[in-house]
Amino acid sequence: MSIFKEIETKRLIIRRFREEDWKDIYEYLSDEKVVYYEPYEAFTVQESKEEAISRAGSEEFIAVCLKETGKVIGNFYFGKREYDTYELGYVFNSSYWHKGYATESAKAFMNFVFKELKVRRIIAMCNPENELSWKLLERLNLIREGYLRKNIYFKINANNEPIWQDTYEYGILRESYYSK
Repeated sequence: MSIFKEIETKRLIIRRFREEDWKDIYEYLSDEKVVYYEPYEAFTVQESKEEAISRAGSEEFIAVCLKETGKVIGNFYFGKREYDTYELGYVFNSSYWHKGYATESAKAFMNFVFKELKVRRIIAMCNPENELSWKLLERLNLIREGYLRKNIYFKINANNEPIWQDTYEYGILRESYYSK
């Protein structure tokens, strides 16, 4: 039984993934600029089909869909950490950037998890070069709690050496979310 229930906003439906979402997943996860800061490469058609099956059975990945058409335009990752803390991540189809969909869906999602699931704390991490990402986190009232220098790598260079990246760490407590 899922702890997650469908969320509806003015323009969006936030729901569990379905296996038939693979074409929409492929559309955005095959885009190099969408996955540039992600810990994986652009997806193939086959990888998108496999990912749709995996996500349909997962509580950690949530689809963000246009209400009018049902098209999946992005997703949230919501992974449990220790001490009733959850990590929030997101990826959106670049055709839908700069239209307020990420903000609208993330606000609704955060409201649900704080109110209904009684989550104590949400954290998020992003590359400092990913301005769209950290500006979204700040619009959502998350606080930049740290700057980690060269703490992680996802890719290697031609010499098989890690390409180290910096990380901004953000967080928000349930009581802070409701006091804003």
